[in-house]
Amino acid sequence: MRFALVLVLVAATHWPSFADENLSATELAKGRALAAKRENEKAIEAFTAAIKADPTAAETYDVRGDAYLKLGKFKEAIADFDKYLDAHPKQGPEHWRRGIALYYAERYKDGVKQFETHKTVNPQDVENAVWHYLCNVKVVGKEKAAAELIDVTRDGRVPMAEIQKLFAGKLKPEDVMAAAEKVDAKTEAGKEARFYGHLYVGLWYEAEGDNKKVIEHLTPAVEKYEISHYMWDVAKVHLAVAKARK
Repeated sequence: MRFALVLVLVAATHWPSFADENLSATELAKGRALAAKRENEKAIEAFTAAIKADPTAAETYDVRGDAYLKLGKFKEAIADFDKYLDAHPKQGPEHWRRGIALYYAERYKDGVKQFETHKTVNPQDVENAVWHYLCNVKVVGKEKAAAELIDVTRDGRVPMAEIQKLFAGKLKPEDVMAAAEKVDAKTEAGKEARFYGHLYVGLWYEAEGDNKKVIEHLTPAVEKYEISHYMWDVAKVHLAVAKARK
């Protein structure tokens, strides 16, 4: 009888009730809505409430990690991403967002590994090659990092081909921006091309150690060419980091 009672108490302590699961789902949906509006602090509050109601809901850790990253809280983001991946280890190669958080947390070797792993599921992504390079520069230096740059030849987004060649040492920053500016500025594609051009030219200058140029390019990326993609939030974070460094 006592043993049965102990089992009941343990179950009540460790397993969420139906009501808890409903509350968790409600708070998760609320957090997602807030995150979509880029209200990340409020989103974190909702995600935390969802986790409190159901600590087994691994997906909630993942989206809270995103919100932490977008607020520049990199260690917290990594902790949440890792909690999610503990429950879903097969998703590890897909998790490029974790790699970005590792870069900002100055865990460069781990970042290199994350982006090398992401290559196995997304081999033709210039952005992955760039972030791998940014981490690898900190580990092996510019010359070797350039030699180890992930080769990408089929990323059709403008100006990704030029960005790849920039990091390979075959083009200049102005070549990237010239390619971006060929796309009609009045279109969404034109806005995205200019955003990505400024973002990755800025990150190239980051690897070169020119913080003034980083700010010069990240400022229009964030303030003039805002897009709905996750990378705009990363650009905003990086601009804040660069300004704080200045």
